[in-house]
Amino acid sequence: MKLLFNRVFDGAAEMYAKAESEVSAVIAELGESAPMKMPDTAYHLSCIYAYLGRKVTTLGELREALTEVKSKMTSNQRLKDAFSSGIGTAIAAEIIEAAKYARNAAPYEGTKYHGHFSDAEVRELGVPLVTRDIPGFVVIIGPAPSQEEAVELIKGYQSRGIFAFLIGGIIDQAIGGGVGLGFPVRVVPVGEDIWSVGHIISLVVRAAMIFGAVQPGDWEEFNEYSFHRIFAFVNAFAPVPDITVACGGGAIAMGFPVITDDENDIWVVPKSLIIQKNTKDFIETSLEARDIKIKVTNIDIPVAFSSAFEGEIIRRKEMRVDIDGATTDCFELVRMRDLADVEDHKIVVDGPDIDAVEVGGKMQLGTIVEVAGKNMQSDFEPVLERKFHAFLNCIEGVMHTGQRDMIRVRLSNTAYDAGFRVRHFGEVLYAKLKSDYDAVIDKVQITLVTDPAKLKALRAEANKSYDARDERLKNLTDESVEVFYNCIMCQSFSPSHVCVVTPERLGLCGAVSWLDAKATNELDPNGPCQLVTKKNVIDENLGAYEDINESVAKYSHGALTNVTLYSILQDPMTSCGCFECICGIEPLSNGVSIVNREHMGMTPLGMTFSEMASMTGGGVQTPGFMGHGKHFIASKKFLKAEGGIARIVWLPKDLKEQVRDKLNATAKDLYGIDGFADMIADESVVEEDPEALLAFLTEKGHPVLSMEPLM
Repeated sequence: MKLLFNRVFDGAAEMYAKAESEVSAVIAELGESAPMKMPDTAYHLSCIYAYLGRKVTTLGELREALTEVKSKMTSNQRLKDAFSSGIGTAIAAEIIEAAKYARNAAPYEGTKYHGHFSDAEVRELGVPLVTRDIPGFVVIIGPAPSQEEAVELIKGYQSRGIFAFLIGGIIDQAIGGGVGLGFPVRVVPVGEDIWSVGHIISLVVRAAMIFGAVQPGDWEEFNEYSFHRIFAFVNAFAPVPDITVACGGGAIAMGFPVITDDENDIWVVPKSLIIQKNTKDFIETSLEARDIKIKVTNIDIPVAFSSAFEGEIIRRKEMRVDIDGATTDCFELVRMRDLADVEDHKIVVDGPDIDAVEVGGKMQLGTIVEVAGKNMQSDFEPVLERKFHAFLNCIEGVMHTGQRDMIRVRLSNTAYDAGFRVRHFGEVLYAKLKSDYDAVIDKVQITLVTDPAKLKALRAEANKSYDARDERLKNLTDESVEVFYNCIMCQSFSPSHVCVVTPERLGLCGAVSWLDAKATNELDPNGPCQLVTKKNVIDENLGAYEDINESVAKYSHGALTNVTLYSILQDPMTSCGCFECICGIEPLSNGVSIVNREHMGMTPLGMTFSEMASMTGGGVQTPGFMGHGKHFIASKKFLKAEGGIARIVWLPKDLKEQVRDKLNATAKDLYGIDGFADMIADESVVEEDPEALLAFLTEKGHPVLSMEPLM
């Protein structure tokens, strides 16, 4: 019998030998001075950077890091040594994969494997992990005993919202079983070999740096962060070789339980290393080991319902029907009614069903949801409407985009063949509204209109409701309300971050408006959104209030003492890492550049989004940099203390088009300037040359050139 300790140490030695061999080979081929960089990240080789504090930029530096990795692979018969060797094994795994990227910037392109995760993908996971739409993630190392069991396991995790990373033979089993793969459906085939686990650990440590502001080199703090804030676990099918056992030692050190059916020289460690002989019980055993509790809403539909399907794409060849609000009369509307006027769970389909539409054809749909409740308010109507997008996207085989009367819904052939019909849209909306908003909603009735003869008039009526709301929202300013709200939802990942949400400054994630925060507070008075009074003004131009300072000091547990709402230079609001955009000062032009998460290129600051984000997130205040939502860009309160939107000198082209109309309207109101968006540079004019940017601004007569110096 081989001791478990020795299996860890032998596996670590095997991974190290492989890493040493790969590094020697790639240096012989390319030379020590050859650059070493993983794509689309500001965190270098993340595992090395996190655990060793080293920034690896060349192959020579990669070889130097190997020596330090070896020193961590201690082999005394102690638990501490097993954990240290396990982390060392994960770092060596990253080095093996890095050698591939040294030779080829995209070694997995055109293959079935994902490989390296970009910083954007790490952040994309941030919001659903914070909100617990993704309760956790599993690393499945296969193959499973059969293809059928592999599919059952993966879909079982999907149905519970768990993100699944696949390594090894289970990937081919998933493909053979018709499982949809990819980041959007939260089932990612990482790589064929066990060392591809390095990409997953890289993702984890970057989450700690991005959201938790954990500092490179702080070995214990990284493990502490992953244990308490990242709910992950491993499923490893027998037989489990020593090299995988060594990786398991690293997983357990990070707080991730390992569940296996292999009884060969495996010691049971309660809550950490678990033998589950019945592989069909892996899911329940895993969730219990990580203390993950799944709230299941029973919905009477013939297909699965889970947040794992939110990113599902239904392509034309897979489409049974297309509900297209751009070319036909479609809409979604919530109306508040008196309790006596609503019949609970009444769902009416008014018009032909999907059966009447030719395969791949278009149909129209107007969704009218009438809600009643003693605590319901008309202000909650648009909040509930916006939730339709998330609710309907959780249906397996359904893709939903847009809102109001500009929606697009596609239903797949597979969902139709399973029996999904128009009524089932109503069943989903009923179940989710009643379960998620039971504090304000007592009754829900739904009418689904598909009769084209009725929809034109109904759409016009819906638009009257939208216009009335918009008129109210126009008058909803920071000055017109008596209270603001804070939002600490992201503290599950970023412990000291506190958002202050106002009518004119939504949460930096872009997902929480003042009305959303108000509704959240009404639904759960002890929840993540709390009232912030605004009676004691320090400086209105800065957006500084004693009340806000007291609130952020309380909810950041003393990490913050002063925050302003409208300044990038004086006590700017902190950022967690979920921000849609980052604004940073561009010194030569005396203005600011803004970049959104989707933009992968360089900015005039000489930094990418990821590089700017590395300075901005983690709940720290960084004067000169600020995370924010897209809709804040056109606000009259944006950088009010520094002169407002006239400071904006550069935006990515796609982002500029998204905010163009509102930006122009705000500039007209504040400064009397027409066509302000055309005065702002983008990457088609200049990407990273401040001199060229200044020349463009001079040519356009940009107002920033006559403003007071920022610095």
